[in-house]
Amino acid sequence: MKVLKFGGTSVANSENILKVENIIKKESSKKIVVVVSALHDVTDMLIKAAEQASSNDDSYLSIIKIIEEKHLNLVKELIPILEQSAWLSFVKKHFNDIEDLCNGIFVLGEFTGRTKDKITSYGEFLSSNIIAARFKFEKLDAVWMNSADHIITNSNFINAKVDFEASEKNLIKYFKENQHQITVVPGFIAKDHNGNMTTLGRGGSDYTASIFASLLNTEELQIWTDVSGMMTADPKLSPNAKPIPEISYQEAMELSHFGAKVLYPPTIQPVMVRNIDLRIKNTFDPEALGTLISHNIKISEGEEQQVAVGISNMSNIALLTLEGSGMVGIPGISAKLFQCLSHEKINVILITQSSSEHSITIAINEKDTFNAENAINFSFEDDLKLKRISPVKIESELSIVALVGENMKNRSGVSAKMFGCLGNNGINIRAIAQGSSERNISIVISEKDIKKAVNVLHEEFFESEIKQVHLYICGNGNVGSKLIQQIYDQNKYLQENLLINLRIAGISNSRKMAFSDQGISQNDLNEKLENGEPASIKKFAEEIISRNLRNSVFVDVTANAEVPEIYETVLKRSINIVACNKIAASSDFEKYKSLKNIAKNHSCKFFFETNVGAGLPIIGTINDLIRSGDQITSIQAVLSGTLNFVFNNYDGNKTFSEIVAEAQKQGFTEPDPRLDLAGTDVARKILILAREAGYPLQFDEIENIQFLPEDCMNGSVDDFYSMMVQYEDHFKNILDKAKKDGKILKYVAEFKDGKAKVGLQHIAPESDLFHLYGKDNIVILKTLRYSEQPLVVKGAGAGAEVTASGVFSDIVRSI
Repeated sequence: MKVLKFGGTSVANSENILKVENIIKKESSKKIVVVVSALHDVTDMLIKAAEQASSNDDSYLSIIKIIEEKHLNLVKELIPILEQSAWLSFVKKHFNDIEDLCNGIFVLGEFTGRTKDKITSYGEFLSSNIIAARFKFEKLDAVWMNSADHIITNSNFINAKVDFEASEKNLIKYFKENQHQITVVPGFIAKDHNGNMTTLGRGGSDYTASIFASLLNTEELQIWTDVSGMMTADPKLSPNAKPIPEISYQEAMELSHFGAKVLYPPTIQPVMVRNIDLRIKNTFDPEALGTLISHNIKISEGEEQQVAVGISNMSNIALLTLEGSGMVGIPGISAKLFQCLSHEKINVILITQSSSEHSITIAINEKDTFNAENAINFSFEDDLKLKRISPVKIESELSIVALVGENMKNRSGVSAKMFGCLGNNGINIRAIAQGSSERNISIVISEKDIKKAVNVLHEEFFESEIKQVHLYICGNGNVGSKLIQQIYDQNKYLQENLLINLRIAGISNSRKMAFSDQGISQNDLNEKLENGEPASIKKFAEEIISRNLRNSVFVDVTANAEVPEIYETVLKRSINIVACNKIAASSDFEKYKSLKNIAKNHSCKFFFETNVGAGLPIIGTINDLIRSGDQITSIQAVLSGTLNFVFNNYDGNKTFSEIVAEAQKQGFTEPDPRLDLAGTDVARKILILAREAGYPLQFDEIENIQFLPEDCMNGSVDDFYSMMVQYEDHFKNILDKAKKDGKILKYVAEFKDGKAKVGLQHIAPESDLFHLYGKDNIVILKTLRYSEQPLVVKGAGAGAEVTASGVFSDIVRSI
C-alpha cells in the first residue's frame, strides 16, 4: 500500500485534478490512499469570510459566494452531466451550512478556535468528495472516507494533537473491512474524543498523509506538490536552486524546520519512526525523480559525497539578548528564561550562549517580541531592579539562514568556508548556532541580506560550475567602451576556463545610468543607457547598495573628481573597487590610507593598477616586492605615454602643437592635455608608486619642474593650442639644446631618499630611458635586493585598449 497526498495547487482546478487522476491511474496497481487538500486558496478565503463576519462586515457573504461558485464550476467540469444535479445540491447544501455558521459569527461577533476548525474543515471535505466522485465515474475502484471519523485528537483547536493509539485502531479496523483499490480522504481534519471537529495545524494535510502511512505501515508516502522535490535553496531567492535527489530524514527535518516550505516538520515524524520512505514529487512534471527521504541513502562507489544538501531560511526573526554579571555561574537562569517564554506560548527557534555565561541570546518570531519582552522583564524583575541583569536587548528585521548536511559532521573547514564567503560579501552575522550533530550551522543576519546570503552560500556549496560576478561600471568613454567590449568578447573564455561569468549589472555615463540584476546584454546596452534615468554618482552608489548582489565590483573608468567620493561608502559594504581614476590614490595621504584600511577591514579589494602605466604590472610588482620583505630605495621612470609619444615624435619637422594634437587624437592624452604636459598626471603617478612602496608622501611635496610657458596654462583647451603655436620657438630651443649634446628629451619622474620630482630631462644614449619609443613607459626600481642590477618594467603605457586591459585584469584579480 502507498499513500499519495496532493496539495492545494495540485487540486486547484479541474485541469490540475485531471493530472492527479492520470497519476492515480498509473499507481493504482497497488492499493493506495489519496489524501487531498482544499482547493487552492479556499482555506484562507474561508478564514477571511469568518473574520469579516466577526468584525460585522457583511462582505463575508460575497466571499462565500465566490468559494461556492468555485466548487460548483468544479462539479460541472468533472462530473458527467446526468450526475451533476445531485452533486450540485451536495455543494449548495454545505455552503448553506457555511453561511449559517458565518451568520452566527456575525451576530455574536466572536470567532473561536473551535468555530474556526469547523469552518476550515469544509475545504478538504468538499474537495475530497468531488475528487472521489470523479474517480468513481471514471470506473476506478474508489471510495471516499472521512478521515475526521478515524483520526482522533485532543481538543486543542486549530493545532490539535493526535491520539495515535486510538487513531491506529480506527484505521486498521476500517481498512480490514473495506478493500477498495483507492481510498480518497480529506487531509487536515480530525475530531476530538467528544466528536468536535479539529484541525492539525499548518501543513495539516501532509501530516494526515504521514499519519495514514505510519499507522498503516505502508510501503511509501508520496507528497505531490508544484515543485520537483526539495530544493537546495528557495528558488524564489536563488534561481540556480536545484532538486535534491536523496536526503536523510534528519537532514529533511532540519531543512523543513527552517522554512523549506515543500515539507512541514510534523510531516516527517510519523513516517520516520516507522522507516517508511517519503518521496516528494511534482504533479506538473510527474516523470521528474523528485526527492527521496529515507534512512537508507545509497552512495555509488567512488561518488564524492556532497558536504551540504541544502540551504534553508526563515524570515521575520527577532533576537532577544539577556545579559548581566548576575547570570554568571547561577544555575536555573536559562530554565527561568525558557519557562517564562513557554508560559506565553512563545516558540524559541534558535539559542546561543557565550561560554562566559554573561549573556544568552534567543531567536523568536518577530510577532512575539512584545509579549516576550514583557514576560522576561516580569520574570527577572528583581534582578533588573538590582541591576544584576540588564534590560532585554531586542534586534528585529532579521532572518535565519541554515546550511544543512549530514556530511558536514567531522569535516573541517565547513564553517570557515561558510563564514568566509559571507564575510567577503559584506554580510554581517549577528548570531551563530550549531548543534553537536554538526548537520546544521544556523546564522542570524539582517533581513535585507537574505537573498544575497542564500545566493552566496548556494554558489559556494552547490555551484561548482560558474561564479556570477556583478559589475557596476562608471564611465563609458574611450577606456570604458573598450573595457565593456573586452568583457563581452572574453566572457565565454572566462566561463569555460575560470568558471566566472561577468554580468554588467549597472552602467553610467555623465548623462544616464541603467541597471539590470540579470546583466545588460551587448545588444541592449546602448538602448538601456539611452533610456536610463538621469546620472548621479550618489544615486548610482545607493542603487548598488540597495540591490545588494553577491560578488559585486564597482569599476571607475572616469577622471571625475566626484566619483571617488563614494569609494568609502562602497567599500564599507564589502564591494570591491577597481579604479582607473587616479584621484583617490593621489589624494591626501590620510584619505588614501583610510581607503586602503577600509578595504582591508571589510574583506574587499581596492585595486588601481592602471593608475600608473596603463596595463603594465608596476603597482603589482612593487606590492610583491614589499610583501616579500624587500624595500624600494629609488624609482626612476617615464610614466607618461602621452609625453613620451610627444617627445619621441617632436623632431622640429612638425610644430609642438601639431604633435600634441596628434597625441590627443589617438587617445593618449587627458581631455585637457595640459594635465599631461604640465606634469600633474606624472606627479600623481610617482606619488602613488612612492606610497605603494611604503612612503607617506603628499602631492605638494613633489618638485614639479615646468617646461610649459605660464601663458599656456590659462584659458580653454582651444586657447592652449593657440598659445603653443605662439611659443613654438620656446619648444624648438628646448629640443635643439638636447640635440646639440647628442641627447633626447624625456619627461622623467624620480623618487629617492623620501623625495620625488618630475620634469623634462636630457637623456644620454647610455641611459635605460634612452631607447623608449612611441607611447612606452618604463619604471626602474632599485631595492635592497635589486641594488646593482635594477628591476625594470617596460611596455606600452598609454592607450584606451591597454588601459582597459589592465582594468579588466584588476576585475578578474578582485574576484
